[in-house]
Amino acid sequence: MFDRVLRRMRKLVRDSHYVMTLHGHEAMEDDDLTIFDVERCFLTGRISKRQRDRHTGEWKYVVRGEAVGGDDIVAVAKIGSSGRLVVVTVYLLADEAR
Repeated sequence: MFDRVLRRMRKLVRDSHYVMTLHGHEAMEDDDLTIFDVERCFLTGRISKRQRDRHTGEWKYVVRGEAVGGDDIVAVAKIGSSGRLVVVTVYLLADEAR
């Protein structure tokens, strides 16, 4: 459904045109994830839903994919006004959510 957006996200990740928010970085560390896990999530994942940011009105996309070790993870991201991918948060899915 969001194939065009996902292709653009993957290109931005492959070209290293992305940034992590402070919240995203902290969430990544909380779940012992690395930037390689986040990149792999976008490269292997699918957009499961789209959400409207209540503060900015921008669309955010929920991407469910795999970490390097095979664990299921979720990243929430948007394409910012600069054209870069902005990773808002990332988290490891709990066993019961799989």
